Amino acid sequence: MISPWQAAHAQSSDSEIVVALATEPPGLDPTMQASASVSDVVWYNIYEGLTRYGPDGSLEPGLAESWSREGENVYVFKLRPDVVFHDGTPFTSEDVKFSFERNVAEESTNKRKRVFENFSKIETPDPLTVRITLAEPSSLLPFALAEATAAISSPATADDNRTSPVGTGPYKFVEWVRGDSIEMERFEDYNGPIQPTIDDVTFRFLSDENSQILAVRSGQVDYLPSIAAVEAVETIENQGGYQITQGQTQGVLFLGMNNKQEPFDDVNVRRAMYYAVDPEVVNIGTHAGLGKLGGAQTNELNPYFVDVLGERQPDPEKARELLAEAGYPDGFTVNLRVLSSPSTRRTAEILVGVLAESGITVELEILETGQWIDTVFRQKNYDMTIISHPEPWAILNYTDPNYFYQYDGPEFRALMQEAQAATDEEVIREKLAAAQEQLYEDAPVVWMYAMPQVGVVREGLKGTRVDLPVSAYPIAEMSWEE
Repeated sequence: MISPWQAAHAQSSDSEIVVALATEPPGLDPTMQASASVSDVVWYNIYEGLTRYGPDGSLEPGLAESWSREGENVYVFKLRPDVVFHDGTPFTSEDVKFSFERNVAEESTNKRKRVFENFSKIETPDPLTVRITLAEPSSLLPFALAEATAAISSPATADDNRTSPVGTGPYKFVEWVRGDSIEMERFEDYNGPIQPTIDDVTFRFLSDENSQILAVRSGQVDYLPSIAAVEAVETIENQGGYQITQGQTQGVLFLGMNNKQEPFDDVNVRRAMYYAVDPEVVNIGTHAGLGKLGGAQTNELNPYFVDVLGERQPDPEKARELLAEAGYPDGFTVNLRVLSSPSTRRTAEILVGVLAESGITVELEILETGQWIDTVFRQKNYDMTIISHPEPWAILNYTDPNYFYQYDGPEFRALMQEAQAATDEEVIREKLAAAQEQLYEDAPVVWMYAMPQVGVVREGLKGTRVDLPVSAYPIAEMSWEE
């Protein structure tokens, strides 16, 4: 039986969908812009890569039908035939070569630039074959190429991708109304593993918790992948017409520290922060306790996960002792520059109080996405920040001393290089476990918990991802129940 609410607020058509997201992207080129809000919208919708992550986090073919590793340093990718870009241009191996070379150009701001700088040679023996020779071995390359930073672009349109993206994906860009929404439509000539059934897609941007709840209560959205006000879940369930999904992400929320400036250039201060931060208090206050504590920089969605946090417990007195030993008997004052999203703001406000118990005074600054990217990510002008890395292989970020937290760990890098060079699965697993242990010892950031994926889905909508192994919401996987 259909309730009056459901009759009044049913989706308008089985060929349309409205998705609500908290953060509007600063642009639409994931290879040049660091924000996860970019890939949330475009990855696996407008753009594709050579490989992709399936709903369960397993690696699947993308624009490459298959790939093989020849020795330690060579990968060969066989491409999917009969693929065209949204502008009608045929997709070939030359587009792969162009895209990867573009990612290492002097002006490139690709956050995975180091991955592509490791390509000593890219060969295209025929239109459907790409042969990549690496300077250093990389057992994790196929995983890295499943992230949005490896999106494939056409030379004819790449310069305009920030505002008018063109890819090979199942949906093509229609319009971007700044401050409001992005519209896409089904690409009729799409030739991929999943054929979309929904014709028209609208991504709406609702940064305020109240506006998200109002949009759901009034039936204006079909899918809210991550609700900011998780305490409103029970109210939504009682309302009817929507279902609540709860899964995991690989986005481990952490307190980032600038490892190259005082006081966080001292590893003993960073280790003291482990005891100053209370992840459970943050988890309860921000995500109603639904996040999964522990797990360090990743969680069980990663096949090489090792829980290195063990039984560590927050202890303000121990934090004060360690800070005194490091030369800060009276604590210190630092800034905390964070994104303006509702959940991040809430986390920051909680941490200000939590850290005060250990003698740490925090000056909180709220930044819009573009400001945060410029100030924190690019200029590295900050003491602390709060962020998560939703990409599955975020551990690679820690191998780059120039990444925004500026962690320089030679022992960790050596272990990662050994893991990358290995071709035996057991050796890879052993080295990655040791690398995770070393990373925890070096304490470049304070990992708190794996953020939950609490979604609101209109009844009748099928195929939404419960877990989020990568920052993407593939519309082609979704359909309306007949």
